[in-house]
Amino acid sequence: MRSMKMLSLAAKSSSARWLRVAAFALSVALSCAPAKAQEQSALGQRLGPILGAPHRSPANAVRDGYRHPLETLAFFGIREDSTVVEILPGSGGYYLEILAPLLKDRGRYIAAGRDEAAPPQYLADHRKLLQRLQAEPALYASVLVTKFSADRHPIAPPGSADFVLTFRNLHNWIERSEVEGALRAFHKALKPGGVLGVVDHRGRTDMTQEAQMKTGYVRQDHAIALIEKAGFKLVDSSEVNANRLDTKDHPEGVWTLPPTYRLKDKDREKYAAIGESDRFTLKFVKQ
Repeated sequence: MRSMKMLSLAAKSSSARWLRVAAFALSVALSCAPAKAQEQSALGQRLGPILGAPHRSPANAVRDGYRHPLETLAFFGIREDSTVVEILPGSGGYYLEILAPLLKDRGRYIAAGRDEAAPPQYLADHRKLLQRLQAEPALYASVLVTKFSADRHPIAPPGSADFVLTFRNLHNWIERSEVEGALRAFHKALKPGGVLGVVDHRGRTDMTQEAQMKTGYVRQDHAIALIEKAGFKLVDSSEVNANRLDTKDHPEGVWTLPPTYRLKDKDREKYAAIGESDRFTLKFVKQ
C-alpha cells in the first residue's frame, strides 16, 4: 500500500515537473515571438488609421483585398523612419496614399516619376500626379519627386535609400529592354544592404518568358535571375499576393482581369470571380 502511495506521489511529482517545463518552454516561445510578427503588429498599429482614412480613393481602398498593403509592406520591412523610393506611382497613387502619410514625419517618400521623354499619355498622368501632390499639402508636402527612365536619371541620391519598391512594372521593362538600366538605377540609389521589393504578375512555368511576354506575366525564376545578375540577392519571398484562381491564359493577358477588364462587359462576372492576377512578392538586398 505504501509503495502504491509512493508511486502515486512520484507520478504527481513527475507530472508537475513536466507541467513546469512545458510552461517554461511556452513562456520562452512567447517571449521570442518572431520579429516579423512583432514588426507587422507595430506597422499595423500605424497603418490601420491610414488605410481607413478618408483621403484614400474608393477605387484604391477596394483593392486592398488583392494588394494586401499591410502584409506586403511588413514583409519588405518598411518602418516609419525609412527612406522609400517608389517607382512610377502614377496619379492613381495606390501606395502613395499609404506610404507618404506613414513616412512624412520621420522618414521620406520619394516618387520616381516620368521624365520629359515619356509618351504623351504618361506625361499627362505625371502632371495629374504633380497636381495631386500640390492639392493636398497636409499629406504630400514632404514628397520628393524625381525622374525615372531606366538609368538615365538618379532616382535618389546615391546610397541614400533604405528601400526601392516597384509594383507590376518589371514586365514592361523586360519587354522594352530597359530592365538592366532600371536595376542599375535601383542599385545605385540603395544603401549597402538596402532592400529592393518587387511585386509582379507571376508567369507560367510551362512557357518561356518570351512566349508570354505580351500577356504581362513574368516567370518568377526569370525575374530572380535578372535581378540577382544586377547585384542583388534574393533573401525572401512571400505568397501574400498569390491568386491560385488565375489560370494565366486569358484572351487579353493580365489586362483581362480586374481592375482593367479590357474585354469590358464580356465575361465580366467570370473574371471578377477570378480577381486580380497571381503575383510574386520578392525581397532582395543590395550586395
